[in-house]
Amino acid sequence: MITIPEIVEKIIKKSSFLEEGLSKKIINLSALSRIIKPEIEKELYKKVENGAIIMALKRLSSRLDHRNSINKIFINAPDLIVRSNLIEYTLANSQSLIPKHQKLLEIINRQKEFFSTITEGVFETTLIVSLELESSIKKIYKDEKVIFKVNNLSSITIRLPKENIDLSGVYYFILKPLAWEEINILEVVSTTHEITLIFGEKDIDRAFLNLKNLFNK
Repeated sequence: MITIPEIVEKIIKKSSFLEEGLSKKIINLSALSRIIKPEIEKELYKKVENGAIIMALKRLSSRLDHRNSINKIFINAPDLIVRSNLIEYTLANSQSLIPKHQKLLEIINRQKEFFSTITEGVFETTLIVSLELESSIKKIYKDEKVIFKVNNLSSITIRLPKENIDLSGVYYFILKPLAWEEINILEVVSTTHEITLIFGEKDIDRAFLNLKNLFNK
């Protein structure tokens, strides 16, 4: 049989903003209990007391603050590597793409300072590269279908500690403050120990300051 604490947790975790507010103890529990009470009663098919809901919220609040756990793996603030003058091409997937990627990588390997990522999805492939490579891309991929193209991009790469793979919420910890500040992330590219966030150039300064403040707290 489902319990009040289980329903409360399910309701709170449907909203990242409620979860965040509860973890920081900035939400009035009495007011919140009255708001979610009808949903709880509907699921339980019976009336419940506000006191029982408030108690469940208090217990959940003590378990929600992942910040201390995540801060432990970021003992030192990670380096934030910023790159600008990037472009993005999204191409429809085709059997001819792979040899063309190889041609592009050969050019990139001769010029180590170039930034590049190639992400292949089920139906499309996205290239994010330094602006200097645009002429090469136009030449190499001239017969491919371009779905989307955008200029004036910048990126921030964050080196993640090895412990990140065993701890839930690391990406949320990084992305959450950007969402709260309404900073638009155009793309997210990751490897096991790196995450690269792609922004429009108009947002890069705010994004950098936001992340710097996050890790220096």
